[in-house]
Amino acid sequence: MSAAPEPSDVRSRILTEATRLFAARGYEGTSIQQVAAAAGITRPTLIYHFGSKEGLRREVLEQLLSHWRDDLPRVLAAAQTGTDRFRSALDAVLSFFRDAPDRARLLSREMLDRPEEMTTLFAEHLQPWTSLITDYIRRGQAEGRIRLGIDPEAYLVQILHAAIGVIATGGATQHILRDPPSAERQLAELFRIAKVSLFKDRPHDFGASDGQLL
Repeated sequence: MSAAPEPSDVRSRILTEATRLFAARGYEGTSIQQVAAAAGITRPTLIYHFGSKEGLRREVLEQLLSHWRDDLPRVLAAAQTGTDRFRSALDAVLSFFRDAPDRARLLSREMLDRPEEMTTLFAEHLQPWTSLITDYIRRGQAEGRIRLGIDPEAYLVQILHAAIGVIATGGATQHILRDPPSAERQLAELFRIAKVSLFKDRPHDFGASDGQLL
């Protein structure tokens, strides 16, 4: 007789399936029963863990956004140079969405369907680390490593929009071209654009240590 799954495993499975279904069908188009069936549990079990469909939605978003709040400051602190911080932060953002594209799709849906609520959640979860990055950019400008024409806040918003958009809609929009680029090609090009538009031209390769922004 197999052992009963751990509560944490059940919760994780529910959150994964809820993220997938909310992203694909929208919150209104997804029932609790559909999430429960996808997670291989009963409806009462789901209610036991999350209380209601709205409680489940809040937990899905909390889990998604808390990743950035908790992990990105650690990634930035571990990097040794300005270029490393840029690369580490952008890699962390792109990997988070690339590893689970439903995250990008869900965020896109929620920003369109409930912009006021998402504004509050972004302020709580994302502003602490986005402020770190804009501060890094300003310090780099003062030290001559980053282009003075960069608007730190506008730059970061555009990069995030592009990263989320590539993954959330790339499957459809890439086919406007006869030879459609893969999501990986698009993300690689986004990284290149983001890097060359930010840092001043250097006499050595970007991969080399070019000093700290802090």
